[in-house]
Amino acid sequence: MSSPSTRPTNSLRPRIRARSLYWRIGFGFILFLAITLVLQVALFIWVAGATEGGMPERMGRDFAELVASEFEAALAREPDLALRSYAERRINELHRPAVIVFPDGSAVAPPGTPIPRNLRFPGPFRRRMAGDGRRGARARPPVGAPTRARTPFGNPRRGPVMAPIEHNDQLVGIVWVPPLTGLQRVAEEIGTPLAIGALLLLVGGTVVATLVIFRPAQARLSAVEEAARRFGEGDLAARAPEMGGDEVAAVATAFNRMAADLAARQAQLVEADRARRQLLADVSHELMTPLTAIRGYAETLGLPQFLPPSKEGQRAVKVIHEEGERIERLVKDLLDLARFEAGGISLSLENVDVDEMFERVVERHAQAAQDKGVAIVIEPDDEDIRLVGDPHRLEQAVQNLASNALRHTPPGGTIRLGASGDNGKVKLTVADTGAGIPPQHLPHVFDRFYKADQSRSHTGSGLGLSIVKAIIDRHGGTVSVQSRPGEGTVFEIVLPAHRTTVP
Repeated sequence: MSSPSTRPTNSLRPRIRARSLYWRIGFGFILFLAITLVLQVALFIWVAGATEGGMPERMGRDFAELVASEFEAALAREPDLALRSYAERRINELHRPAVIVFPDGSAVAPPGTPIPRNLRFPGPFRRRMAGDGRRGARARPPVGAPTRARTPFGNPRRGPVMAPIEHNDQLVGIVWVPPLTGLQRVAEEIGTPLAIGALLLLVGGTVVATLVIFRPAQARLSAVEEAARRFGEGDLAARAPEMGGDEVAAVATAFNRMAADLAARQAQLVEADRARRQLLADVSHELMTPLTAIRGYAETLGLPQFLPPSKEGQRAVKVIHEEGERIERLVKDLLDLARFEAGGISLSLENVDVDEMFERVVERHAQAAQDKGVAIVIEPDDEDIRLVGDPHRLEQAVQNLASNALRHTPPGGTIRLGASGDNGKVKLTVADTGAGIPPQHLPHVFDRFYKADQSRSHTGSGLGLSIVKAIIDRHGGTVSVQSRPGEGTVFEIVLPAHRTTVP
């Protein structure tokens, strides 16, 4: 499995709020609430202006008729009444604005009541009254009697209402009642309070929705996200809360079920891997005894007094000896690798002189390199590079890399050993001028028994690079490879220069 420190997690990615489902839902809700409130305010103003503040539409008509009846009753009581003076005195006492229009076009109105400039006796109204005169005067109701038979002029829902004032079958004036409310007037009088109320309602609704709806949902989704993040980082016990019976709870339940299955499978894989390593170590250990005996008898058969007389027999003894040594190296490598992976090998930390380690590696492979015609060179460095580690295991790792480079470097080639230090790290490199490794093989060079060049399957155990990686991992370092076909290969080991504990 991947190391938790190198595993990519979603929490490392920058969160874009515009793409967040939570923020989109919240913004959509606030926008919907704001549009609804604006439409409600506009509808209220329109209804108030169209229905005179929500009052019954006939109230304007009844008021006009009532005022006209009052003026007619006053004229009936006092035929010589100065109607204009009476109107100027009485008009301010009415509970609703009304305008008295006289035949000469003048008008009496309460202060502050706007009077249209083109206010005059309506033509249709005059013609109707004239027609009524030709057909004979209509019966007038007694003073104080209901005046519902009176036909007002105008539409009380769309504009002003007028009612005639008659005396002795003569039209002496008109009562003009402006609407209580209009769109402009309603907007001027109650628009600001409505806007403030709508804004407060919007803010209050947003706060309540945030606390009651969005905040709990966001907290539960965050809990699921946190559980997924912890699980992705290697905490197999991480679980999401399953409270509630909604979709979030269903997602949490599905995640917990998946996490439990993965944890069970991971436990099975760990146990299977432990058993495999233990079996590998046991088998490798048990093979060492018969292999030692085989090598001993092969060496005995190689002695002059026991050497077979025929060339075929001598060659057979030589092959048995060489193959016995090869199997012994393979078993030893398997045993070392199993112990490294199982943590059964402890490291003895000391100060390691890199130059001295390189010199021992060169001495170890000097004869083989000379026989093959390959030069092994230590690249000098101005600094005295040292690090803390197990000198024997680090030397084993470099030896394996040098042996691998020697096998793949043709005669006349060069193997270079180099070291450098920077920012508390020590970098060791083993470079060769061999044929290189094809790109498709690079990800697998540290796998067990993997060989990029199958034609060389008879050389090496196929475990050398795996052992190198295991040793470097135990030291808390990293090993990597860079190669291009025809340009050679470079193995790079990066180790901490100072270390007081061993993983």
